Amino acid sequence: RRYQNYRHCRCTMSSLSITALEDFPLVQPGDDLVGQILNALKANNVDLQNGDVIAIAQKVVSKAQNRYRLLSDVVPTQEAMDLADATEKDPRLVQVILDESHSVVKHRPGVLIVEHNQGFVHANAGIDQSNISHEQGERLLLLPENPDMVCAEIRAVILQKLKAWRNTKPKYLRFAITFARTP
Repeated sequence: RRYQNYRHCRCTMSSLSITALEDFPLVQPGDDLVGQILNALKANNVDLQNGDVIAIAQKVVSKAQNRYRLLSDVVPTQEAMDLADATEKDPRLVQVILDESHSVVKHRPGVLIVEHNQGFVHANAGIDQSNISHEQGERLLLLPENPDMVCAEIRAVILQKLKAWRNTKPKYLRFAITFARTP
């Protein structure tokens, strides 16, 4: 159902090219992602074309949305403490995972698989502590709120700006928020 509007695209692909944008700035809460994306595209001499897909790391969007949670502010419930014992995790982390989840799918020591409130099934509700500042205390970074809407908004603004700059715009430009982690 989600991809029905792509049926009209008669794009054929004979090759695939991936370009990582160098020197993308560190994102802070409230930053203008569209401006940062456009500046990075320009700095890397990338000209968007029909059929292009821009993939944005989930962490970038989460940081811009200020989706941080301080562990010191979390009071675990008995359910969180019991599950923390079973998974050998911090009860405060488990509480935040439960707060962000619809249900627990599976657990064992070191692993907690949940169905996120947005419908994703994955470990720890996508909550991350890596590569974020802990100067204000131990923090967690949650998944973005409404990633589909974020993609649609970013796409609309970028297409509008491209049309103003070039008096034309790519018709089949798509956006995705990625959830993959690299080691």
